[in-house]
Amino acid sequence: MRTLNDYFLTSKITNISSAGSTFVPVPDSGRIIKIFTSIKNAITTADAALSFEIGGTAVTGGGITITQSGSAAGDVDTAEPTAENSVNEGQAIEMITDGGSSTACECVVTFVIRR
Repeated sequence: MRTLNDYFLTSKITNISSAGSTFVPVPDSGRIIKIFTSIKNAITTADAALSFEIGGTAVTGGGITITQSGSAAGDVDTAEPTAENSVNEGQAIEMITDGGSSTACECVVTFVIRR
C-alpha cells in the first residue's frame, strides 16, 4: 500500500543489451522500497541483469534479471531492496546493465521512494 510519504522516480535505460550505467538524480531523501522495470521489446541470446548503486554501494536486494526466454514488449519485473537503499537529496542512483542480452531494447525503470 502506498502512503503520502511515497514518491516515484522514473527514468530510462536506452539499451539494456549494451553494458553501461545511467544515473538518476534524487530530488528528496528517503529509502528505495521497490523498483519496477518494463521493456519496450523482446531481448534475445541471454538474460539482461540490472543492478543499482547509491554512491558506489550496491543496493541490497535490488538486482533485477530480465529473462530473455519469452520476453516481450511490456514485460514488468520488480525488486524490493532490503538494505543499502537510503538516498539523500542531491545524490544519484546508478542503474547498471551487464549487456548480457542482444537486440537493442529500451527499459523504463521506476523507483518507489518512501520519505
